[in-house]
Amino acid sequence: MTIVTLPGGETIWYKITGDGPPLLQIHGSAFGHRNFEKMTPLCARDFAVIDFDLPGYGESRGAPRPGGMQGIADLVFELIELLPYDKVSIHGTSFGAMVALTLAASHPHVVDRLVLSCFLARYDNAARLMRKTWKRCARDSGMVAVADITSVAGFARGFYDRPDAEAVLEQIREANSRTLPEAFIAGTETIEATDLSPLLPRITMPVLLLAGAEDNMTAFDTAPSGFGMRRIAEALPQAELHVIPESGHYLVIEQPEVATGKILSFFSR
Repeated sequence: MTIVTLPGGETIWYKITGDGPPLLQIHGSAFGHRNFEKMTPLCARDFAVIDFDLPGYGESRGAPRPGGMQGIADLVFELIELLPYDKVSIHGTSFGAMVALTLAASHPHVVDRLVLSCFLARYDNAARLMRKTWKRCARDSGMVAVADITSVAGFARGFYDRPDAEAVLEQIREANSRTLPEAFIAGTETIEATDLSPLLPRITMPVLLLAGAEDNMTAFDTAPSGFGMRRIAEALPQAELHVIPESGHYLVIEQPEVATGKILSFFSR
């Protein structure tokens, strides 16, 4: 585990697990690096997996960067510049996928391959209303309550019949408790202000898209006000798309073995 200070003054916690080609993982808007707690041990058999916390999450500290999604992407680029690799592949999930796509469009020379799971290029009005309730929950009740309200939309229905469901939910509550409400709210407002669809033609590296068939948080097909995974795949002709059955938005938690298998297969080609 290492803590580094970026040019903007932020202190960033990161950890490298395993050996092999570097794979940087960018977490979603409530979790911190524990978003990938189930996937990292699987991916570390074949990759040097780099997990980190954005400022305000987990062990990292710092005020939100100005510049919206681009500002966050520039922060991650500064972290990559401090790592012992010329290039990294990136796996971003949800909010992290939006950051990863922005980074790949603006700093392509440091990105080898791109894995993007469960995200929208532009939120539709239904997703914005959902996020509005989460922000209110963060302000009024805190991040443990956010863990419960987001899990309702985050998992496939069948997840709640699994014998380990309550244990997984408790892990999510604990992980979310390490996120500052202010950081979550700021990240959500950045998401709501972002439209990544103009950046898609600038993505030239190989891309793997992973979606959950029962994702109620970032729907595969949005209303016209949004830009979902189907349209993203159409805009990226080089992309490989997989829709994972019986999985919701929390794909990397719900089906880590399947997600890891798709990533390994993608890298083998």
